Amino acid sequence: MLHDLTNEKQQAHELIDRLPPAQLAAVAGLLKAMLDPVSRAISNAPLDDEPETDEERRAVAEAKEWLQLHPGIPFEEVLADFGLTVNDIIRVLHRKEAYR
Repeated sequence: MLHDLTNEKQQAHELIDRLPPAQLAAVAGLLKAMLDPVSRAISNAPLDDEPETDEERRAVAEAKEWLQLHPGIPFEEVLADFGLTVNDIIRVLHRKEAYR
């Protein structure tokens, strides 16, 4: 069993070594997500099979109707309501990535 695992790891390393840079970055991101406990928990969580309630159906219908009558709200405007900018979000994402 240990020998099989060693062979699989060696094979994985060899395949990774052959990847071009763009694909290597994608694989690295995938591996990070697979090893992240929160990502693993989300991917292993059961599907939400709870039936939609009448109240939820009404809320969705109202939202769709509102969007038919009004333009959408730009993301920048939503952020501004919270005193944020897109650059604030980018900085947070970069910081989060640095801690991985």
